[in-house]
Amino acid sequence: MRWENLTSVSEFFLLGLSEQPEQQEVLFGLFLFTYLVTVGGNLLIILAIIADAHLHTPMYFFLANLSLADACFVSTTVPKMLANIWIQNQAISYAGCLSQLYFFMLFVMLEAFLLAVMAYDRYVAICYPLHYIMVMSPGLCVLLVSASWIMNALHSLLHTLLMNSLSFCAERKIPHFFCDINPLLSLSCTDPFINELVIFTVGGLAGLVCVLCLIISYTHIFSTILKIPSIQGKQKAFSTCSSHLSVASLFFGTSFCVYFSPPSTRSAEKGTVASVMYTVVTPVLNPFIYSLRNRDIKSSLRKLIWVSKIHSP
Repeated sequence: MRWENLTSVSEFFLLGLSEQPEQQEVLFGLFLFTYLVTVGGNLLIILAIIADAHLHTPMYFFLANLSLADACFVSTTVPKMLANIWIQNQAISYAGCLSQLYFFMLFVMLEAFLLAVMAYDRYVAICYPLHYIMVMSPGLCVLLVSASWIMNALHSLLHTLLMNSLSFCAERKIPHFFCDINPLLSLSCTDPFINELVIFTVGGLAGLVCVLCLIISYTHIFSTILKIPSIQGKQKAFSTCSSHLSVASLFFGTSFCVYFSPPSTRSAEKGTVASVMYTVVTPVLNPFIYSLRNRDIKSSLRKLIWVSKIHSP
């Protein structure tokens, strides 16, 4: 087997979701439509929250940041896949691959942190409604979001630098539609033990903290909801967190299947399908879940569309 040092590697080849020529046009149309809906839907939510003063609350501040993370998240992977299909070239430069890995890791972990922060926000709102304004102060909200950005930027940099230290064999075909960390590790000719150790320790610890925050928050939330005497009161309380719970369950369920499943049960096909679920499907569902189940967002979107119609020539 011919060995190539990482510094001499100029490009990798993304095999995508399918190598069948007849499926390329279908995949291009499907993912282009999904990408436009995802970016458009999330930007609409951000604009609606900014434009409506009634939505300038902690919950919607976090939702705006989640929508921004979703738009950036899907923009990290899908445009390159669409470009490769359009020009019929599977190549991605070495620098481009590591850049894609960095931003992918940044936004996937940022989404996890924001979902955990939003769970804490719902916990305070439902369990301690009288103290909500005092606890979830503007300063704390900005601190939580800023800390999420900074910690995940450093976390992503760590994984990228460790990947940069590996050497790769002559085979540089990645059985994926973007430069994900596990497919890249499988191409390494050097022992990726340190990389895998960091994934399961640092990455696992970060993921565990987020999941524990979700579990603890919702344990207290459900306990409080069950104590509400009226059925109508229970439904109203649950409606404030049902959207977040749906999104968090889909995101964490699929991402943990990809990164923390045993190597013996891991396959390229299963990993790719699960990756599509949380890198493409989850971001496109978020705007619909939050807008369809949230009266405030629906009302604000109607106002935004109405104002745009009035001012249009």
